[in-house]
Amino acid sequence: MWISNSTVSRNTLVWLLLVGVLIVPITFAAMSPQLQWRGPVYIAAGFAGILALALLLLQPLLAAQKLPGISPYRSRRIHRWLGGGLTAAVVVHVAALWITSPPDVIDALLFRSPTWFAIWGVVAMWGVFAATCTVILRNRFRRRVWRQAHTAFAVVVVSGSISHAMLIEGTMEIVSKAVLCASVGMATLMAIAYLQCWVNAKRR
Repeated sequence: MWISNSTVSRNTLVWLLLVGVLIVPITFAAMSPQLQWRGPVYIAAGFAGILALALLLLQPLLAAQKLPGISPYRSRRIHRWLGGGLTAAVVVHVAALWITSPPDVIDALLFRSPTWFAIWGVVAMWGVFAATCTVILRNRFRRRVWRQAHTAFAVVVVSGSISHAMLIEGTMEIVSKAVLCASVGMATLMAIAYLQCWVNAKRR
């Protein structure tokens, strides 16, 4: 099959932009001077959270099959695998924070933390677990209902994660973090508009 040079160039540009949006904030976080005063467990917790945020950019693009050069079948498989990786990253993030400061984690889980970023983080965490449960129990639901539920939980995850990340003044550099969060939000909205889960439900 013949592919034009313009198509190849466009696909290459998409991948370069995507890699840049993902790598730059991680690189800045790795160079943050704040890491000098943090223990290894706390650092692991922070980078697990950054990894989870980065995976949130890939997930809607894979769900909508919008990553160039990846077939629909591979997109679905990678989406499932990265979903498992996202859940694991969240577990590591919370578990490591528990090790460093159990009282803070307890307050956050009970929604009595004085910091809003902790509240939004817990909302995003439960959204991730709920979305994972919909995948595990997928065969128990009709396809239309499953897609609606999974998409709804994904919206909770994305909105909670963006709020959580933007409110934290930590190792992530503010501009690159804002670009990553904005990209996650736009990719999610694009995927929802493209897949039209709720629109199709009304039409049926």
